[in-house]
Amino acid sequence: MSDANALKDQGNKAFAAKRYDEAIDLFTKAIALDPSNHVLYSNRSAAKAGKKLWPDALEDAEQCIKVNPTWAKGYARKGAALHGAQRWEEAIAAYEEGIAIEDSAALQKGLKEVKDAAAAAVGNDDGVTGIAKMFADPNLFGKLAGNPRTAHLLADQNFVNQLKFIQANPSLAGNSFNDPRMISVLGALMGVDLQAGTRPEGSDEMPPGFSSPPPTSQPGPSSPPPKPAASEPPKPKAREPEPEPEPEDEESKEKKRLKTEADAEKAKGAAAYKAKDFEAAEQAFSKAWEISPTDVTYLTNLAATYFEKGDYDKCIETCEKAVEEGRSLRADYKLIAKALGRIGTAYSRKDELDNAIKYFSKSLTEHRTPDILNKLRDAEKLKEERAKQAYIDPELSAKAREEGNALFKAGDFAGSVKSYTESIKRDPNDPRGYNNRAAAYNKLAALPEALKDVETAIKVDPKFVKAYIRKSTVLFAMREYTKAMEAAQEGVAADTEKQHTREIEQQMEKVARALYEQQSGESDEQTLERAMRDPEVASIMSDPVMQQILQQAQQNPAALQDHMKNPIVAKKIQKLLAAGIIKTRR
Repeated sequence: MSDANALKDQGNKAFAAKRYDEAIDLFTKAIALDPSNHVLYSNRSAAKAGKKLWPDALEDAEQCIKVNPTWAKGYARKGAALHGAQRWEEAIAAYEEGIAIEDSAALQKGLKEVKDAAAAAVGNDDGVTGIAKMFADPNLFGKLAGNPRTAHLLADQNFVNQLKFIQANPSLAGNSFNDPRMISVLGALMGVDLQAGTRPEGSDEMPPGFSSPPPTSQPGPSSPPPKPAASEPPKPKAREPEPEPEPEDEESKEKKRLKTEADAEKAKGAAAYKAKDFEAAEQAFSKAWEISPTDVTYLTNLAATYFEKGDYDKCIETCEKAVEEGRSLRADYKLIAKALGRIGTAYSRKDELDNAIKYFSKSLTEHRTPDILNKLRDAEKLKEERAKQAYIDPELSAKAREEGNALFKAGDFAGSVKSYTESIKRDPNDPRGYNNRAAAYNKLAALPEALKDVETAIKVDPKFVKAYIRKSTVLFAMREYTKAMEAAQEGVAADTEKQHTREIEQQMEKVARALYEQQSGESDEQTLERAMRDPEVASIMSDPVMQQILQQAQQNPAALQDHMKNPIVAKKIQKLLAAGIIKTRR
């Protein structure tokens, strides 16, 4: 870091010559080479203060404190920047915080100066503030009109305008008080006669310090007005703090040397970690922390080696220490979040999902990252899945289903839905629970829910014929006759043992009658318009191959039978038949 020190020395010389821009540039270059050197931030803060760039000076002072919170002079920098920005209370707090670390003469001097400046600022503002408050009274002119000493003054529109001007600009009121009428106004506003002790009633004599009133039209000799008494000179503003660069003391040099040595060990550990030599990495990171316990990345890296070695308890312990030390060192919140996230990952590997979720959530409150967010969601999902699996009990599922059947027969359809839901939770792989709940939903006219349940039942067991029949029934209730017919036809295909043939045929006949009644009252245009609302029908009708087949069928109806030999085409033709687009003669 000799280059950084050389730049620092050059910056100090430029600062001494008041070449502040040059000093700022040199200190900035030095910081780029040695960002852990708190003295560099302190000196750059001083240079920025020299240019009266108070917000920038404050930013560097705070960074100086962040790098080395035990260095009292950093708080002096912060106090000086806040002093310059006239943030008195914050400046006082900064100096006092520094004094708590090291009660130095420089800090005491800075504290006294900022307190003096704050007092001077208050003193300079008192008069203006008092006048502003009096003239800001919304009942100003009412008070003047009700006072016999001032009521007649309101007849002079120029004087009224002068009062309004003072209301709007109290800081410019000084010259206006050469007019003796203003004394009467102030007296009326304060509720006293300011001239009572200096003149008899009815006298035109003015109290000392004020000029005589303007000349009137009455004849008579005039005398020169007395000179106004000298007003009290304003309190001088407190001198702004003069910045100066800080020399690097022996203690700082030693800390810097140790940090450099620790960083070298950290680099060794990183190389060993990359080579998967975790024993060497562990030793290097541990040594880095022992040399300079000021950087929690040494601990988080050490925890990573324990994690890779499978020692999750040690990983958790080290990360917890990193969080504790990091908070005391005011480490970057991202480092705290990283340590908390690693604790969560270690608990995941230990299969302790509650703790994993806890620490992933804590990490996200410190700093939100997609990686930890995904880990949290995965852990929550796995916990939910396990809870569902632990709840499964086929015997209790059957019992709940029987309870639902009894309630269904008694006409308590809402109660049966609750029992069937419990049956599904106890055994989600049994299609009967979904199918029975669909029947209850159908009775409650909750048709979308019923349709969703029968589709789930079919997904769970594609050979469960009753689900296809129930689906056709639900679609029939929804007046989706074409789809109801398709569901029944799917039931025929699923009923390989022909145990539900009669039930399916009855359903298909019922749907066919509804289709016929629907289509018989429609014109061809109405049928086409209704059918085209079905996306599948619209897709078939836009298929160039199907368009050609339909054109052939119009010219030669027998050709349609040949096309029916193709299963894919046959299915599409059946769809168009059911929709009423292709009509057969009866």
